Amino acid sequence: MNRQPSSAVPLACFYAALIVYASLYPFGDWRVPGHSPWQFLWLPWPRYWTAFDIVANLLGYVPFGVLVFVACLRAGQAPARGLLAALLAGTLLSFSMEMLQNFLPRRVPSNIDLALNGVGSAAGAALGWLVLGAGGIDRWQSLRERWFIAGSAGGLALLLLWPLGLLFPAPVPLGLGQVLPRLQEGVQWALQGSPVLDALAPWLGAAPAEPLSAGQELATVALGLLAPCMVALAVARPGWRRLALLAGAMLMGAAATTLSTALNFGPAHALAWRTPNAEAGFALGAVLALLAVLLPRRAALGVGLVALSGLVALVAHAPADPYFAQSLQAWEQGRFIHFHGAAQWVGWLWPYAALLYLLVRVAAHEPE
Repeated sequence: MNRQPSSAVPLACFYAALIVYASLYPFGDWRVPGHSPWQFLWLPWPRYWTAFDIVANLLGYVPFGVLVFVACLRAGQAPARGLLAALLAGTLLSFSMEMLQNFLPRRVPSNIDLALNGVGSAAGAALGWLVLGAGGIDRWQSLRERWFIAGSAGGLALLLLWPLGLLFPAPVPLGLGQVLPRLQEGVQWALQGSPVLDALAPWLGAAPAEPLSAGQELATVALGLLAPCMVALAVARPGWRRLALLAGAMLMGAAATTLSTALNFGPAHALAWRTPNAEAGFALGAVLALLAVLLPRRAALGVGLVALSGLVALVAHAPADPYFAQSLQAWEQGRFIHFHGAAQWVGWLWPYAALLYLLVRVAAHEPE
């Protein structure tokens, strides 16, 4: 297979970061262990284990193995090398995580986890090889060439990750990017006891006191929908495919927001996000996205940059109401803890990653 850029590369990097987060969370109380960090390699079978732990450790690395295998194929490597690379990458990543867990009192390193993670990575690569043998990867490549421009790997990765970010509770529907409060908390923690903390106190203590006005909330929803639509237009080929991609993005945004609301407040309240203001913002974003279909690609890139900048500015000033705070607590301490890292970080960082991607496309001076 010829060397070609692939969205599997950024997705594999993201999934590896998710594994690191899930393996080391909550990152607190680091200490030097009173035993060799290699000791877990020779431990006997644990006395207490569950079928869930075994399945989770096995299946958790399968997507990583698939992504590494596909990335190797797209880089021009033979399938056998892709299988070996996936096995080694998964095993080394798992070994690193188990080693670091020695330094976290809340985590327990396990040779069983290491073995299952390695097998899961190999199983993912084997699954990718089966799909390759059935012609699935070639058919996807043919479909991608018909629908998307060359060099669209980063944009496709962003579009695939956007619905995941919507699953983490947001202060406003489709309002991704509220990383400022957590950034302030992190700076306060890092600078404890430092005179620099006093100098930064006005900024660190600044928290939105007033809720967003009806107009600001409407604009946030509209820009939250318009932004991913502009990313789609940045990588889509001209013609009716643009309309199809926009329709898919709108449906995915509504579905992911509905699922997030159901996870937070129960299935009976799944459509509670559809307030008159949110519906008006969604409709406005959809109309603006459909009008943008008529724009040249570079103009669409510019609209996307404006939409993302406005979204980030509005969300930064959105306060966390009691219901939002309750949702965050449920995710961070309750039944969503294993899914917490993925959705949280995508929801916080997606607008900034999209801004960087669109800026790179603008700077590239690509032909229309």
